[in-house]
Amino acid sequence: LWPWLLASSGISALIQLVTLPFFPDSPSYLLIQKGNEEACRKAIRKLWGEGDHQAEIDDILKEKGAMASTKTLRVLEVIKERSLRWQLYILMTVMTTLQLCGINAIYFYSFEVFHTAKFEEYLIPYMSLGVGLCECLSSILCSTLIDRFGRKVLLWGGYTLMCSVLALLTMTLSLQHRFFWMHYFSVILIFLFVVFYGIGP
Repeated sequence: LWPWLLASSGISALIQLVTLPFFPDSPSYLLIQKGNEEACRKAIRKLWGEGDHQAEIDDILKEKGAMASTKTLRVLEVIKERSLRWQLYILMTVMTTLQLCGINAIYFYSFEVFHTAKFEEYLIPYMSLGVGLCECLSSILCSTLIDRFGRKVLLWGGYTLMCSVLALLTMTLSLQHRFFWMHYFSVILIFLFVVFYGIGP
């Protein structure tokens, strides 16, 4: 079953490969990069139908004017620019914590935790698939929550809950030989961790 599941991602890639030539170019690309207003109007009509789309074209022209007045910075110039320093720090912090948050360890050791919890061997791959499905569904849920609560709340909340779950998971894995039910609690914590990862970071 796993080879078929892995190969299934090629279906969406094939669909994109076949259908992309029939999609119109981005109106902003045609107007800003190519400078072709007629092609831009044609693309807008193809995307949004017939009608007066002058307001959208004016917005793209404003964006073009703003881009023309903005200097393109090299990597070293971005690092040296004082006005961008805090944005750079925040970006580096978020990217670093994303890599070190523990999600890779959870995926790596989940099979062993499921095995220790005495689940049937044939069920473990499906449970691992369920972990991935949890992340997918929680990411979809995040897209609806982000408008209501904002990115900052979700980041702080996600990381706080993930830290709490990791602390509990460390405790349950340490005590799993003393209490038989700790194995199942560890499995629940793995699923919770993945959900919080999908909603937060």
